Amino acid sequence: MESIVESVLLSMSSVKKPQRLFLSALFSVLMVFQGKATFRNLSRYSSLHEKRLSRWFRRSFDFAQFNRRLLQKELPQQHDQIAAIDASFMKKSGQKTAGLGWFYNGALGQAMVGLELSLVCRIDLQSRTAYALEARQTLDSEQKEGESRVDCYAKQVCDLACDLQAQGIRYLTADAYYSKVKFVDAVCSDDLHLIGKLRSDANLSWYFEGEYGGKGRPKTYDGKVNFQTELSRFDACGVMDKGVSIYSAVVHSCCFKRKIRVVLLRWEQKTKVRSALLFSTDSELAPEKIVEYYTARFQIEFLFREAKQHTGLMDCQARCPEAIQTHINASFTALNLLKLEDRKDKNNPEPSVISIASWRRKKFNQYLMKILFDKLGLERSCQKVEAVYHELSEYGAIQV
Repeated sequence: MESIVESVLLSMSSVKKPQRLFLSALFSVLMVFQGKATFRNLSRYSSLHEKRLSRWFRRSFDFAQFNRRLLQKELPQQHDQIAAIDASFMKKSGQKTAGLGWFYNGALGQAMVGLELSLVCRIDLQSRTAYALEARQTLDSEQKEGESRVDCYAKQVCDLACDLQAQGIRYLTADAYYSKVKFVDAVCSDDLHLIGKLRSDANLSWYFEGEYGGKGRPKTYDGKVNFQTELSRFDACGVMDKGVSIYSAVVHSCCFKRKIRVVLLRWEQKTKVRSALLFSTDSELAPEKIVEYYTARFQIEFLFREAKQHTGLMDCQARCPEAIQTHINASFTALNLLKLEDRKDKNNPEPSVISIASWRRKKFNQYLMKILFDKLGLERSCQKVEAVYHELSEYGAIQV
């Protein structure tokens, strides 16, 4: 992956040689370090001094452009791609930390003092794998007057809209929190479509399909949608796994003030009928595609989990906003590189299990052997040395 990173950095004219060397070393050390990803600990596993790390973390870098070029270079463009957005809580203390505030921690189900990041990712539907595009720190509404968190999320999508469209992405998926009129309007204004989830009692209206009576203004709507008594007005679209029935219809959303396609999922659980309501601002999209795209949205949760566990996302030592921005994006970019190397190693575009822990073990073994071979004057061109290198690279790794 080192050569690929170097070629992508060289293609970015705004990145000069000193920053290019630093970023290459940073991505490499984030894949091999042990312990916490603090400046001092990262310096123990690389030639970078902790002061150099601290200084360069405060320099700006366009991670969205880097990740876009990286993914366009490594992923097949003919595969179906969608985007997803979600936010995650980061534990952080310190009164001088920029952006510190009260944010919802989903792991504990309550609000806590810390930081929050918003991530937009690209999902390859054929391999069912998510790759990070850009992460941004969310500022508390009290710290950013006149702008809510939903406005921050919407601005991030608008800033990345051109990059998403350049990658052939037309659909953005998000959970129920993002089903707000300000966010929907912002997404649709940039020629993207949102796929999300609605409340079970969402205020929706049927479109009137009868003939004009000849007097007054033509009737537009035909009453409020009742999901319990008007199931026959929906189009039945088949049954999924585990007996989940799919119903769909094109209706008017009173909240969004636009035409949407809703997909009603119904299933029985312990003698009770459960339901979930999905929607798409693209009324022409097939119901099966809406279900498939929304289900694939969950891949973004694996990005949060793996970055927190393996590439040091939760170990941010910095306090200024520029350094925090660099830390969270570098963590996700290092994770992208590990996933792309796994894809390249397997040479199989179909869905497969990826063990980031095994890849980090393998990377650490290779890093340590490189140091030993250099100290001992051994060349990998020797057949025996190369055999030992491949054998010990897998030492301690999980075979998947």
